[in-house]
Amino acid sequence: MPLLFASHKTPIGVLNLIADQDLLLGANLSTQKALRESLSLEDYEREFKEVKRIPVVSDLLDDYFDGDISAINSIKVSQPGAAFSQSAWKAMRKVVPGKTLSYADLADRAGSPAAVRAAGSACAKNAIVLVVPCHRIVKTGGALGNYAYGLNKKEWLLRFEGAL
Repeated sequence: MPLLFASHKTPIGVLNLIADQDLLLGANLSTQKALRESLSLEDYEREFKEVKRIPVVSDLLDDYFDGDISAINSIKVSQPGAAFSQSAWKAMRKVVPGKTLSYADLADRAGSPAAVRAAGSACAKNAIVLVVPCHRIVKTGGALGNYAYGLNKKEWLLRFEGAL
């Protein structure tokens, strides 16, 4: 079965999506090429089918941008990465919409309190933007830190979710 590719219009730009049925494998605000390159080698070599909407995923994204900010919690995800990154992404998904977590706290929740830089790296390598909510991770003290798609988008998302 081919992987599904869709472009989803949002208030912060076009969200490119790749999924295996309703399992989201990638989401970005940049390019289809970058999104495909974030896949595992096995998935990268699979056939792709462009669709208007991805079952379940597109509906839940619509619900999120319509104000049900918890809707994206129901989207199933999978992305390749090292053990610490996997732990960090799992911890990110537990950050409640409307709340933020520091990079240091993320490192702690991912099982390695001293790995603050690795926590930042896990955010930067996150291939499932928004759904694995790296935008909710901020510097100690509350400064926004970095965001691959621009701080204006990170700030918009945090305001939309009620964290700012």
